[in-house]
Amino acid sequence: MKRNEEMGIGPNEQQKHAIYQELKSRNLYRAITSAYYRGAVGALLVYDVTRHSTFENVERWLRELRDHTDPNIVVMLIGNKSDLRHLVAVQTEDGKSFAEKESLYFMETSALEATNVENAFAEVLTQIYHIVSKKAMETGDEGAASAVPSKGEKIDVSKDVSAMKKGGCCSS
Repeated sequence: MKRNEEMGIGPNEQQKHAIYQELKSRNLYRAITSAYYRGAVGALLVYDVTRHSTFENVERWLRELRDHTDPNIVVMLIGNKSDLRHLVAVQTEDGKSFAEKESLYFMETSALEATNVENAFAEVLTQIYHIVSKKAMETGDEGAASAVPSKGEKIDVSKDVSAMKKGGCCSS
């Protein structure tokens, strides 16, 4: 009796190797994405208002983000290239509606004209600050509460950067 491979049924050795490599790369991708998102407290999901396909991909990116991050992560949906009004493929209302449905913050920006770019970052950082402050207050953790800077306080990140260099980026 001939084996399935000899009869031309099923994968040959090259196909088996390709399938193996595909599965191996998927597992590596999962491991990398999990590590990449670990500890994230905020994210900007950016789509191009002139290309609808980029807006269609937002749902997939959001799902991946939510699969790999804390449920309290601050996410802002950003429609970029708002300066190209004559080429708009994604209406502002569509972005707002999606953001509202998914409980995201929303803003349109123009990187070219530097419109709302700083505002987007500032809003995400403000919301992260509120969440961290609230958690510190709820837990009554004096150490955590004192680690949260007060409004207007200068934050010196050089200490954190030097500590990361000593301990590595991913050590806990």
